[in-house]
Amino acid sequence: MSEEHDAVDLIINQWREQRPDLQNLDAMALLGRMTRCFQLVQKQMSDNFRRHGLQLGEFDVLASLRRSGPPYTLAPTALFSTLMVSSGTMTHRLQGLEKQGLIERIADPEDARRILVRLSSAGLACVDAVVVDHLANEENLLEGLDATQRQNLNALLRDWMRLLESRPA
Repeated sequence: MSEEHDAVDLIINQWREQRPDLQNLDAMALLGRMTRCFQLVQKQMSDNFRRHGLQLGEFDVLASLRRSGPPYTLAPTALFSTLMVSSGTMTHRLQGLEKQGLIERIADPEDARRILVRLSSAGLACVDAVVVDHLANEENLLEGLDATQRQNLNALLRDWMRLLESRPA
C-alpha cells in the first residue's frame, strides 16, 4: 500500500489546519479519491471512444443493443431505463447514432404505434470493433492493481453500490 501523499491529502490537511473542529475527514478523503479516479477513468474512456467517432453515451447505447442478442433490437424505454438516463438524453443519443447510420428506428411488428431501436449492420460492426479496444483500455486503466486488489476493490464497490441503491431516493 502506497504511503505517498496526493492532492486529496493536501485538501484534507488544509481542512485540518483551517477547521481543527472537523473530527472525521475519512469520508471526504475516500470520496475525494473516488471522484478523482472517476474523472480520470471517464476522460481516458471518452478519449478512446472519440478515436472511434463515438461519445461514451453512444457506445453505451450500441453496447446495450449488442448485448441484447439478435436481432439487436430494444424499445427506447428499455434502453433509457437500462442506461439510467432521461428520455430526452436518450432521444438525443438515438438521433446522433441514427445520423451516423449505426442504428435504425423501426415499427414494432406487434404494435405499429410503437418504435423499436435496432442496431444496423454498420452499428454491429462498429460496436464489435470498439468493444475490443474498450476492454484493452479498461485493462490499461487497472494496470498496477494485482488480481487480489481488483477482486477486493470489486467486492467493496459492489457492496457499497447495493447499499446505496437500497436507500430511498
